[in-house]
Amino acid sequence: MLGNFRKEAGADGGKVQIATKFAALPFRTKSNDVVKACKDSLKRLNPDGKNEPIDLYQIHFPNAWSNEDYWDGLAQCYEQGLVKAVGVSNYGVDAMRAVHAKLAERGIPLATNQIQLSLLYRFPIENGLLQACNDLNVKVLSYSPLALGFLTGKYNSENRPSGPRVNIAKKLFDGPDEGKAFNDLTATMKAISENHGGVPLSQVALNWTRAKGTIPIPGARSLKQAKQNIGALEWDLTDDEVATLDMASAKTPAYISPDKSPFPKEDINTKLKLFDS
Repeated sequence: MLGNFRKEAGADGGKVQIATKFAALPFRTKSNDVVKACKDSLKRLNPDGKNEPIDLYQIHFPNAWSNEDYWDGLAQCYEQGLVKAVGVSNYGVDAMRAVHAKLAERGIPLATNQIQLSLLYRFPIENGLLQACNDLNVKVLSYSPLALGFLTGKYNSENRPSGPRVNIAKKLFDGPDEGKAFNDLTATMKAISENHGGVPLSQVALNWTRAKGTIPIPGARSLKQAKQNIGALEWDLTDDEVATLDMASAKTPAYISPDKSPFPKEDINTKLKLFDS
């Protein structure tokens, strides 16, 4: 679908940047698995046979083993001209430093680390991961910047979500002081929204992640949501507004814990710490 979209865009297709990932599943453990998956993606993304390189190719998550094989596969994709840049996702401080060093030995920059970050998920700031990325000039792509919709103003104690979000709602709305911290955070976001002409709360949340030097990658299920997301690029938070949001966010419980993550915490062979937030 993306390949056809870019093809049908004609001259404007050059403006389309596509990032894709390799899933480090237990049965895909060789560097050639990474290269083959990349080549298969290239075929799908280039229905006209042009073989335009992938803009960003990433390891989706660390595996409990074979991580250095994956990094070698990334390097081969870069060296063969299959991709323009390489990155990782859900890598903690130690794993990110390790892959950065391995790629640097071959003169290849680690472009990105895609990690979760939002006003309701601050762990990368608190544990030094964001700073480590900045130190190595690795750009952070912040996923779930809207915290599954809880930072859009869509949900509150009276209008609760269904499905998997039910338990999160209980934590935020029924927590200490009947959700006072979350309500205070929402009130702070609303006040800042009014400072900027009543922009959607989602834009406040997105611009907080931008203020931290990251590139947020919010989801969108409608044209309206896509336009709202893009609108966040039209204005910036002031330093005082960032500080106010920081204080309100710090008092609010994280909507999910890193301990709930399915990603392995350690490489069983090298003992490398893989995931920490």
